[in-house]
Amino acid sequence: MVGAALGYKNDRLDHMTDRAFLLTEFIQRCGWADAARVTVAGDASNRKYERLVKSDGATVILMDAPAESDEDVRPFIAIAEHLRTTGLSAPAILARDTENGLLLIEDLGDDLFKKVIARDASLEAPLYAAAVDVLTVLHAAPLPALEPYSTARMTSFAARAYEWYLFGLTGARDTQEQAVFERIMADLLAPLEDAPQVLIQRDYHAENLLWLPERQGAARVGLLDFQDAMSGHAAYDLVSVLQDARRDVPRVIENAMIDRYLAQNPQDEDSFRAAYAILGVQRNLRIVGAFAKLCLELGKPRYIDLIPRVWEFVERNLAHPALEPAVAHIRSTLPAPTPEILAKLKSKGAA
Repeated sequence: MVGAALGYKNDRLDHMTDRAFLLTEFIQRCGWADAARVTVAGDASNRKYERLVKSDGATVILMDAPAESDEDVRPFIAIAEHLRTTGLSAPAILARDTENGLLLIEDLGDDLFKKVIARDASLEAPLYAAAVDVLTVLHAAPLPALEPYSTARMTSFAARAYEWYLFGLTGARDTQEQAVFERIMADLLAPLEDAPQVLIQRDYHAENLLWLPERQGAARVGLLDFQDAMSGHAAYDLVSVLQDARRDVPRVIENAMIDRYLAQNPQDEDSFRAAYAILGVQRNLRIVGAFAKLCLELGKPRYIDLIPRVWEFVERNLAHPALEPAVAHIRSTLPAPTPEILAKLKSKGAA
């Protein structure tokens, strides 16, 4: 048993050594061998990032996305190149080794919207306005070939609130309550497939957007974490950026930005606002389930502290008349996240 454990450990060390060699070789091949390497905070995936800094101050970002960790840089490349053809500021791909999951990409800096607004609150409305302008440019562009964010997939994702949040409280899965919810949610979502479909980035929020004030127009917003893009309803990314799980966006700004998008993209306002609310329920219930899963399965209880904000978004969207078929069922089967419920979920995650 000890020998087996040591063998596993040695295999793992060998893999880490091999990966380090690949990284070093790639950096040298790209002409950055003399650069200092600084770890950059990454996202929730298995990708890792480093900033390479030359003595003259030139920088690039190294993306390390190993295939054995279920990563694939090809979608990132494809979406980045599409975004750039529309005039938007996705990072330029400077060098690539797709087989080994290595990229050198343009360094767009560290001025995430969340950090910039924390430094200067007067920029909050202008930054969100710029984020809306990005969506207007993107939605006017031809839609590339993408997998659809279908009714079936969105319904399944929203049901994670039952599979993980409710499960964490009751220990029950595949319940009748979940089955009824899925039927109601699918009926609400299905008509949205008849609307014009656009590229949705799906993680379009203040910690994935960079402020680039030296650029012009919509290009002032640097874009990150878009590799999971799909085709879907135009309201989806607007919900994503305005109902942010990690920061409070004032209601006055949310309302003003919806108005801004509609002014730039004239359409039936009632239908769009209904879709915004429906997608808001779908997205935020998915996030409730995802945060519960991160605690229960991966032992990350800090995500539980974000659930009350997300739950407020669920309630906000349920207030729209379009959600009338779902209100009673959701409220009677998914308990609101009281302090006692949050403590219970955290205790399950620590076990």
